[in-house]
Amino acid sequence: GYEDWLRHRADNEVNKSNVFVVENAKQVRKESEKIKVGDIVEVKADETFPCDLIFLASSSTDGTCYVTTASLDGESNFKTHYAVRDTTVLCTDEAIDTLTATIECEQPQPDLYKFVGRIIIYRSNQEPVARSLGPENLLLKGATLKNTKKIYGVAVYTGMETKMALNYQGKSQKRSAVEKSINAFLIVYLCILLGKATVCTTLKYVWQSNPFNDEPWYNEKTKKERESFKVLRMFTDFLSFMVLFNFIIPVSMYVTVEMQKFLGSFFISWDKEMYDEEIQEGALVNTSDLNEELGQVEYVFTDKTGTLTENSMEFIECCIDGHKYKDCISEVDGFSQADGPLKYYGKAEKSREELFLRALCLCHTVQIKEADQVDGLMAHPERKYTYISSSPDEIALVKGAEKYGFTFLGLENDFMKIQNQKNETEMYQLLHVLNFDPVRRRMSVIVRTTTGKLLLFCKGADSSIFPRVQQEEIQQTKVHVDRNAMDGYRTLCVAFKELTEKEYDKIDRQLNEAKMALQDREEKMAKVFDDTEADMHLIGATAVEDRLQEQLAETIEALHAAGMKVWVLTGDKMETAKSTCYACRLFQTSTELLELTARTVGESERKEDRLHELLLEYHKKLVQDVPKNQGGLKRSWTLSQEYGLIIDGSTLSLILNPSQDSCSSNYKSIFLQICLKCTAVLCCRMAPLQKAQIVRMVKNTKGSPITLSIGDGANDVSMILEAHVGIGIKGKEGRQASRNSDYAVPKFKHLRKLLLAHGHLYYVRIAHLVQYFFYKNLCFILPQFLYQFFCGFSQQPLYDAAYLTMYNICFTSLPILAYSLLEQHISIDTLTSDPQLYMKVSDNAMLQWRPFLYWTFLGAFEGLVFFFGVYFLFQSSSLEDNGKVTPPKERKMSPVLSLFLFPQLALDTRFWTWMNHFVIWGSLAFYVFFSFFWGGVIWQQQRMYFVFAHMLTSVSTWLAIILLIFISLFPEILLIVLKNIKEKNHQVRNKMM
Repeated sequence: GYEDWLRHRADNEVNKSNVFVVENAKQVRKESEKIKVGDIVEVKADETFPCDLIFLASSSTDGTCYVTTASLDGESNFKTHYAVRDTTVLCTDEAIDTLTATIECEQPQPDLYKFVGRIIIYRSNQEPVARSLGPENLLLKGATLKNTKKIYGVAVYTGMETKMALNYQGKSQKRSAVEKSINAFLIVYLCILLGKATVCTTLKYVWQSNPFNDEPWYNEKTKKERESFKVLRMFTDFLSFMVLFNFIIPVSMYVTVEMQKFLGSFFISWDKEMYDEEIQEGALVNTSDLNEELGQVEYVFTDKTGTLTENSMEFIECCIDGHKYKDCISEVDGFSQADGPLKYYGKAEKSREELFLRALCLCHTVQIKEADQVDGLMAHPERKYTYISSSPDEIALVKGAEKYGFTFLGLENDFMKIQNQKNETEMYQLLHVLNFDPVRRRMSVIVRTTTGKLLLFCKGADSSIFPRVQQEEIQQTKVHVDRNAMDGYRTLCVAFKELTEKEYDKIDRQLNEAKMALQDREEKMAKVFDDTEADMHLIGATAVEDRLQEQLAETIEALHAAGMKVWVLTGDKMETAKSTCYACRLFQTSTELLELTARTVGESERKEDRLHELLLEYHKKLVQDVPKNQGGLKRSWTLSQEYGLIIDGSTLSLILNPSQDSCSSNYKSIFLQICLKCTAVLCCRMAPLQKAQIVRMVKNTKGSPITLSIGDGANDVSMILEAHVGIGIKGKEGRQASRNSDYAVPKFKHLRKLLLAHGHLYYVRIAHLVQYFFYKNLCFILPQFLYQFFCGFSQQPLYDAAYLTMYNICFTSLPILAYSLLEQHISIDTLTSDPQLYMKVSDNAMLQWRPFLYWTFLGAFEGLVFFFGVYFLFQSSSLEDNGKVTPPKERKMSPVLSLFLFPQLALDTRFWTWMNHFVIWGSLAFYVFFSFFWGGVIWQQQRMYFVFAHMLTSVSTWLAIILLIFISLFPEILLIVLKNIKEKNHQVRNKMM
């Protein structure tokens, strides 16, 4: 309830937040949940868009605004959005209120990167004007306005129809595997209870078939009792036995388990090693119900940007015509070499160097902003401006060019200004930008120099640039690109070509026609881009490092060693994600990569057939041709060769949602078999809902493996909610992920301790708690069942009523609760340094039927020892050695039984604290004092009058108790000794080998 209230409060913060809506040329304050489609909304700098808006006007005269979509797709860099051309001048409340227009658009759909629509603007005495609308005109809910004073937008999708909401996965109730095991064990004990009641009821009537037993001379039945209906009497007796034996069902266990989970969750929040000084926050627990599930994880699904990386790009080096240039201008830059700073290795021609650096300065979508308008630190304090862009590596490249003497000074009236190495300002007219898209994997600009020369500069992935340049130019650059990619750097190739006026006029006409198309706009634009970016000349390549989070590679290696498979699900480009996977050692140099992407499947009409061929080929390689694993470690990889799979969003759509006429009904099952055989899987260009589909697919496989999702943005919420355990990173990208997660941690590196230490210990503790509860209740109630054979099945209780009531509440609850909170059978340092220990408790190992039956045997054994031990040892005489008359045996059993259980728990405890000592020996002391007081010191209770005091005056009683405790613990002691001998032999054998 407390956790639900916290979530309710967080939801209200969003839904009740205030926004301003323009009505009758005035601003009206509304709660965000009350916005309707068609409302014109004003959003100011650093505010979050409350719904999906069509961008109408902004404070900028050119009708642009800058947006960060960090909470949606994980990209924390600025994206430029454009207002509708005819509404850019309407930048006041009065002006925007005069607008009369109709918007036609597609039905709400979850794809963040697609939007098709048109706006028809009506003006008095003029023909209506129709303009096309695309993703560049749509401002998404959850994105944040940056470096723009204000914008006006019209609400087009609201509430659950926004793209962000459509990408949310419905929140389902998560239940841990331990809860399911408890329910299964409970059914077994319920059957035992029914069995005991049935046996006793049957034997009672067998015993009473003898008239003397049924009606002795001293207890004759009344007439009413003789005439009562026999079946009804049997049913009443059956219910009486059910009530007598009902203590075998550990009802109090559920309360103790909830207390253990709730109190245990504070240890995660209090862990100082999971506290981050930078954000001044530690770990957070939103759902304490899943603590033990942290110790059972088999699949880890992680976002990339902001989760694995810091999203901080740094220019490392470049090569021009095959000559390597290392960024080592000064010692301060941190690139000094052992033999002094080396600026380059060999040297290209001066003109080629300048052409390459001009290409870096011109081929981008970077914008210049004054430093006082921008949040964050500047790279150069003396510089009065900073760069912003939708792509962080574009900024890194522009800064890289600046270090070599070419500085980008900004875009003004469609002219790009750069400063060359001689401090001269050069002007280039920007004619067209051919924006980056995931299919082309490149972007280009067309510029005109002051001398009238037309140039096209293009930069992109090597796989998309190499086929479009002269083949003889490739080899010398390819060597550097391959080496940089192996080092985990993001690589881009740079090319150019000169255009004639005739060629440019044709390109210009085709581009304008494609931009105005309302149908198949993307396909027409792609064709023009494809024709334009051909027959280029390669200049060189760049290497940029996306800085990984600290201790990332070590954390992923530890997760692998613990038997977990790590899958990266990202909305980023394949090349970027792939290089990150190499850098964090998810892919090793020996890993053979299998690709199912738009590049390998192709874009033709035969792509489904090609996909089918690839799936069968990979299935044969990984599944059919590999011999089955013969035993070995749990979760050990079955293949000698490591395989990694790369798949993109479009190919995944083909697999999960195949067309009806294709022979693809078994695509999903073949794909899944391939995935499960790979040591690592990379899914790129994923929509948020696709991430959740991947998690659900693995979660529902045979064996129901425990899945964990970790991410830091709103685009990760769906997979966080879908997985068994969802973890949010408290990063720079909003708090949506951490609010919707079960646990939140500051950095990815904290996942290591959270799983390998906390998860392992929580599972061991709660598994022991569950088994101990069933054990102690069986041990307690079995003598009650055996006693019925000695009392004519008369439903007479063996124990005094006070002991029955106090047994679970006071005598035995605190010691096991303390154990389940504090026990460390292995130290935390050992657990984090030796990940393979995690596998010992994997697959719910401690709550399988074998350990359950062992604990049940232990409970039955101790119950038998206790009952018959007391029965035989106190049978010899009715007089004790001090001459006093001894109480009946059944009176002795009440105060003796709990003495058996404390040594058992003490024997299991490996990590002793003052609290363990206090609750175990304190409970024992309380038990002794209670027995004294209940037996007549305070309460004059006739049934137990001075029974306990009389017992303790007898030496034979003390000896009997010690003997019975030793006999009851003997199986456990024997097992511990055998285990220790086995472990020592194993260690000796390993040393000899």
